[in-house]
Amino acid sequence: MATEKRLSARRKHTLKSCMLVVANTLLDAEAGVKTGEREKFLADKCPPVDIPYSKDELLELCEKFHEQIDISEEERYSIEFKLNMVLNEVRDLNIKIVDLRGKFKRPRLKKVRMSADAMLKALLGSKHTVNMDLRANLKQVKKEVKEEDKQLRDVGDWRKNIEDKSDRKKMFDS
Repeated sequence: MATEKRLSARRKHTLKSCMLVVANTLLDAEAGVKTGEREKFLADKCPPVDIPYSKDELLELCEKFHEQIDISEEERYSIEFKLNMVLNEVRDLNIKIVDLRGKFKRPRLKKVRMSADAMLKALLGSKHTVNMDLRANLKQVKKEVKEEDKQLRDVGDWRKNIEDKSDRKKMFDS
């Protein structure tokens, strides 16, 4: 067995607190860098404006601002369009990768006992009017009973009908 020195709970707590302090200082420094970059970008893109007092100079300044707004909107639109195209391409490539792997986890389905009527009712809701009882939809057909079959069933006692059967006996004798 390897002899390992285990840290005490107090030592673990002090190490965690030191790590959190270092992480907080790094986050604060990163936030300061980001705000500095933001201020620098805004200073480059939006220099301070000297507002003129005359009406003509003010109109020229407004026209200049409108042109800059149009240019920035066109840039924003083109960047947004390119971003959407790249995202769609990435999504399509991810789908292709999954298709090429061919490994799909099939969920285990629970066995559910349901009649066909209940299943159709669950799928179609209240629109379900079709009855799946196939025998109910069959056409009623009356069975034709042949007279000979009827006579054979109604024979009863053979001694009563012996004279009727005598002509049949002649058929077999000949």
